[in-house]
Amino acid sequence: MSYHTDVSLTPEERVRALRKLGCNITINEDITPRRYFRSGVEMERMASVYLDEGNLENAFVLYNKFITLFVEKLPHHRDYQQCEIPEKQDILQKLKEIAFPRTDDLKKDLLKKYNLEYQEYMQGINKRKAECLKKMEQHQLIEAEKKRVAQLRQQQMETEQFTFFEDQLRKQDLIRDQQKSKDSLTHKVSEQTDGSVMTCFPSAKTHPLGNVLSGQAGRNDAATYASQSPPINRVLKPAATLSAVQNEIVEGLRMVVLPKDLSHKFLQLADANTTRGIETCGILCGKLTHDEFIITHIIVPKQSAGPDYCDMENVEELFNVQDQHNLLTLGWIHTHPTQTAFLSSVDLHTHCSYQLMLPEAIAIVCSPKHNDTGIFRLTNTGMLEVSVCKKKGFHPHSKEPKPFNVCRHVIVKDVKITVLDLR
Repeated sequence: MSYHTDVSLTPEERVRALRKLGCNITINEDITPRRYFRSGVEMERMASVYLDEGNLENAFVLYNKFITLFVEKLPHHRDYQQCEIPEKQDILQKLKEIAFPRTDDLKKDLLKKYNLEYQEYMQGINKRKAECLKKMEQHQLIEAEKKRVAQLRQQQMETEQFTFFEDQLRKQDLIRDQQKSKDSLTHKVSEQTDGSVMTCFPSAKTHPLGNVLSGQAGRNDAATYASQSPPINRVLKPAATLSAVQNEIVEGLRMVVLPKDLSHKFLQLADANTTRGIETCGILCGKLTHDEFIITHIIVPKQSAGPDYCDMENVEELFNVQDQHNLLTLGWIHTHPTQTAFLSSVDLHTHCSYQLMLPEAIAIVCSPKHNDTGIFRLTNTGMLEVSVCKKKGFHPHSKEPKPFNVCRHVIVKDVKITVLDLR
């Protein structure tokens, strides 16, 4: 569980944990500053969506990433000073007018929210302490009541023993009186010394007090007698336990919704190139809604292509279209006219730049010849290797562990897809 979701921490500690997430960003010298500026434009869009949806944590993290990237990290890029593009001025303006003030407001809102959660947590702790103390007191009362009942039973047993013993003595006196009266009437003196007068006493085998009367009574007999009474059952409920509060937030991959006819429409558009054995590429764009990316557009930019490559041209036009429709870059799609669906070494480098900007970015490869389509992303191992690789063109990469795998954060739905062909 991340620190910022731990309600037992103080509000200040949780906000610091979120800020630390926002500072966790690095830059790659091989990625041009312009790519970072374009990524910043989309980052600010995503932060605004989170803010509108009331997702304060994700908005706070993204605005902090935005500030960290363009204030602390990117100015140290080797090509930063030579980069004079429209996006640069736009970013600097957004820093001043949007990112900094919204970050301050979000911090206040988060502290307020976390303070309420912390108070509820402490109230719950105090309530459980009170319940535990109450149960302890109840337990003590029950134990005291058990002792009181045991004493009453002991007193009752002793009273019954004394009453029984007195009754036996009276019977002895009665028998003696009867015997004296009989002797007086018959003028005979008769002494009975065989102890028959004692036959009125019950035997030790038939009465729990037999050992008492025979002079062999002990504590065990009293305990045995007392144990014949039904015990007092004690029922104690266990104290309640605090359930952990966990929220899905920035750490995991968000889902990407893929229109079910996306590949079909793209292959129709690429059919002319496919017939000639030439690749076709497009950019997957969409929106962020309720922490879920939805691909809504395929934008096919002007491009130069061959049997095993496809390079975009006139990216300014692409950016203008994205800005016009307020679209986020969610990945890319391209064909392998003669090969199977996989990521070549060049594809790995291309997708690495997409995935560095957006961890959820996907690469779709369509192989019409083999009637196959793959949806891929680089593994952690692949990202580590490719991001530091300086080689150009086709070159080998490690096969084990695998540098890429099939995406598991993609779901196919029956949603509309729009294709914009800028060629």
